[in-house]
Amino acid sequence: MKELELGKRERQIMDVLFRLGRATVAEVRAELDDPPTYSAVRGMLRFLEDKDLVKHEGEGIRYVYSAAMTPQKARTSALRHMLRTFFSGSPAEAAAALLEMPDAKLSPADATRLERLIARAKKEGR
Repeated sequence: MKELELGKRERQIMDVLFRLGRATVAEVRAELDDPPTYSAVRGMLRFLEDKDLVKHEGEGIRYVYSAAMTPQKARTSALRHMLRTFFSGSPAEAAAALLEMPDAKLSPADATRLERLIARAKKEGR
């Protein structure tokens, strides 16, 4: 899977598309904080489409855009990029940083889930 390397505005647009499912340029623009011009949003959507991250369908005279990948694939790609950029590719370092944050709250259910995931990763040799 190719890695997502998106600018701030591109991430915001992808977030809108994941949240809404489908949206026109005007609908995307309405969801953005301090939105750029209509033409700029349309251009960014076209750029994201060139990256195969967004697709569109024609509805009458307008285009309706949607993400071309699932949120899970986007999360995986973004996390892979974050691991490489900030944690030397180490999932353990990233997990430790999250758990060491002063406001990190880990419920018993979360702890059990993490223990299961760690056990499974060890069993699979990861």
